[in-house]
Amino acid sequence: MFVSVDDASQPAPPEPAQSVAQIASSVPVVEPHFDASVKPDADFEEIYRAAEIPEPAHGYTITKIAEMLQSERIRSLPLEVKKSSVLLALDAAGVKIEQVVEDAVRRDRALDAFERVQQRALDELEARKDKENHEIQADLERLVQEHNARVQANNDAVAKEKERFYSWRLRKQREEQKIADCVSPFVAENPITTGSPPPPSKPLP
Repeated sequence: MFVSVDDASQPAPPEPAQSVAQIASSVPVVEPHFDASVKPDADFEEIYRAAEIPEPAHGYTITKIAEMLQSERIRSLPLEVKKSSVLLALDAAGVKIEQVVEDAVRRDRALDAFERVQQRALDELEARKDKENHEIQADLERLVQEHNARVQANNDAVAKEKERFYSWRLRKQREEQKIADCVSPFVAENPITTGSPPPPSKPLP
């Protein structure tokens, strides 16, 4: 008869989430520097290189694992079989899964950092363009005011000239009437016009 006794001194195996968190915390946090040579549409490998993520000598990066999982031999297998296949390959190469997770963490941080760079660039562009738009709007409003003032000045000039002309025409009609009255006793048909002349046959240019 065998009696199994649990060794209370043995710690319980860490939960997967806890293990991943511990691995992530063990990776030094280094903010990558992306210069102007890294374009916004750079592919991921360019971003990883710019972030100076070290390429392990064994070659098993998270990108390599992704290729393995998508290979024709593995991708259609159940999840546990996929996991076992990858772990067997890593074990054969003397690579710990923790090393692959660390590589994944570095790449994720590089992508997040590059996103922040692009977000800052976008925010700065938006701020510059908003300022430029406000300046353009101010220029438009100033131009509208100036042109409105010119239109009003033109209208005022026409109104003033009309007032002068109509006043003169009224005096002219009175003068013509005075002349007509003086001529009237001496002619059978008065040749003096006392009204406004007919409009010209063609509009003036």
